[in-house]
Amino acid sequence: MSEQNNNHKSPEHNVAHDNVEHNDSVLEETMQEFDPKNNSAEKVTIDNEIDIDTFKARIAELEGEVKQARETTARANAEAYNAQKRMEQEADKSKKFALQKFAKELLEVVDNLERAIENADASDPVTEGVQLTHKALLSVLNKNGIEVIDPQGEKFNADVHEAVGIDADADADVVGTVLQKGYSLNGRLLRPAMVRVGQ
Repeated sequence: MSEQNNNHKSPEHNVAHDNVEHNDSVLEETMQEFDPKNNSAEKVTIDNEIDIDTFKARIAELEGEVKQARETTARANAEAYNAQKRMEQEADKSKKFALQKFAKELLEVVDNLERAIENADASDPVTEGVQLTHKALLSVLNKNGIEVIDPQGEKFNADVHEAVGIDADADADVVGTVLQKGYSLNGRLLRPAMVRVGQ
């Protein structure tokens, strides 16, 4: 029985051995085939069925896609940067001119204080208090970006002056009389100065 078992195992063993030998021989043949020493310029080892032009075209196509993607990304980044800058500018503007309406209403208070000072008796102690109040109010307005436009004797400027009459004593195109001072907020006109101009 042991002999039968030996006989049974023997063919399988031989088959495995044959496969190893066969694989070794294929490997050796392949190595010899690709060995540069065994190849000459006249003999091609393997027929090249790869179309190089197809690969070149595909590479060019992929390079074009990469370039387009980079350009798209650059444009998107530029647009995002510009949008951010616009938002910052708008926020800055809003911050600068948030007091515009409130400041315009305060100008009426300034006007009333100036009228009171002009018509008050200089010897009256109340007049001094009104003058100090007027000065303090102008100081607060100035700290918040509000500046007085008092163009007495200056050349007429239609952008910041409003001519409401002619001053016969003033030179041509020169502001002779300021009927009401103008004001600006951070460089933006709040109210033009009402003036009479020489003809």
